[in-house]
Amino acid sequence: MKLDSQTCVVTGSSRGIGKGIATELASHGANVVVNYRNSEREAYDVVDEIEADGGTAIAVQADVTEEDEVEAMVGRVRNAFGPTDVLVNNAGITVDKKFDNMTREDWDAVMDVNLGGVYNCTNAFFDDLKAADHGRLINISSVVGQQGNYGQANYAATKSGLFGFTRTIALELADTETTANCVSPGFVQTDMLDKVPERVQNKILERIPLDRFAEVDDVACIVRFLASEDSSYMTGQVFGVNGGMEW
Repeated sequence: MKLDSQTCVVTGSSRGIGKGIATELASHGANVVVNYRNSEREAYDVVDEIEADGGTAIAVQADVTEEDEVEAMVGRVRNAFGPTDVLVNNAGITVDKKFDNMTREDWDAVMDVNLGGVYNCTNAFFDDLKAADHGRLINISSVVGQQGNYGQANYAATKSGLFGFTRTIALELADTETTANCVSPGFVQTDMLDKVPERVQNKILERIPLDRFAEVDDVACIVRFLASEDSSYMTGQVFGVNGGMEW
């Protein structure tokens, strides 16, 4: 599953799942773009980590909700590495509230990043992906988009929306042999999960047949497979990485 000389852009990759994806792709030979919005220090730490392991990476600031910033990112990527082969739409946010307490601002904020950002980035890199020898679009969704989750109506709606988006783009890209797939993680050991009260974590664990939360590497390895030539006959699919949770 070598990714030698493949240019891979990972949005929201200064920490968490995005960081794990970036370092995993770089460890298999990809030229990696570590995108961030505000976490500059953390993004450059990821680049340093990749370079210390012999990989190649750059950090590029861009708010995925801003089309002009995304277009500027495309230019920086091309200047550094040439056209993009793999786009991983990972950037996302949560604004969790029960629906009767959720404001339109709460709704729009999550929509703008989790779906609007996916549109902006896919649109900006679309020509590169179509022209690539092994173009790959990989969208990071969530088991919450499949099952729903208390207090996350906005987040669940965006992550569910990625399924239809991915399937449609897969059909539209099929004649170019570029693939589009979706990875849908369950609950992953990240800073976000650490903020969940222990009693709630225990309830979640009761729903996971493998009786553990995912590690970031569990997700990153699936993304690496989808970015490689080995996945060339798989497109329009949703890959659940959730320890056996039903949906």
